[in-house]
Amino acid sequence: MKYAYIRVSTEKQNIDRQLTLLSQYVDNNYIYIDKESGKDFKRTNYQKLRNKLKKGDELYIKSIDRLGRNYNLITEEFRYLSKTVGVIIYVLDMPFINNFNNIINDETLRSFVIDLVLQILSFVAENERNNIKERQSEGIKIAKLKGKHLGRPKLTIPENFNTIINKVKNNELQLKKALKLLNISKTSYYKYKAIYK
Repeated sequence: MKYAYIRVSTEKQNIDRQLTLLSQYVDNNYIYIDKESGKDFKRTNYQKLRNKLKKGDELYIKSIDRLGRNYNLITEEFRYLSKTVGVIIYVLDMPFINNFNNIINDETLRSFVIDLVLQILSFVAENERNNIKERQSEGIKIAKLKGKHLGRPKLTIPENFNTIINKVKNNELQLKKALKLLNISKTSYYKYKAIYK
């Protein structure tokens, strides 16, 4: 049976490129998709796929970093799938691995060569993840030095908030009317109220 796996890190990221490529090899009904971080393998659809895979099945992924981002976990998972379960894994942007699957008949030699390549590539994938974190950290430091505010916008409490909150407290004004006058949501009202306590 042929399966494929697609992963992007967040809900907002687009899967179209991976889907277009993988659907050339695998029926769309057998493509599993996760929109989660690749830091570990505790991903809903990956786990469903993993439970279905059996000896002789083929698994297609666009690139090694779609499988995961953690060097040790990628190699462990790849070994588990290919050696323990007996799945043939095709990494589409690494045709040399795919060629080993097709041209080296000796299973031990093929496994050895793929392990070497995988060690190098998963190391590269983890290094890239660390580089991204480092670049983000540097960007945050630079932004802070420039005095830029990061994170959620600062609360801007309406000027007349104190007066209106007192009217609500003294039953002179209904909360619904107060929210309209302040032009804020109920959630914001209670946040601001907590600050004024």
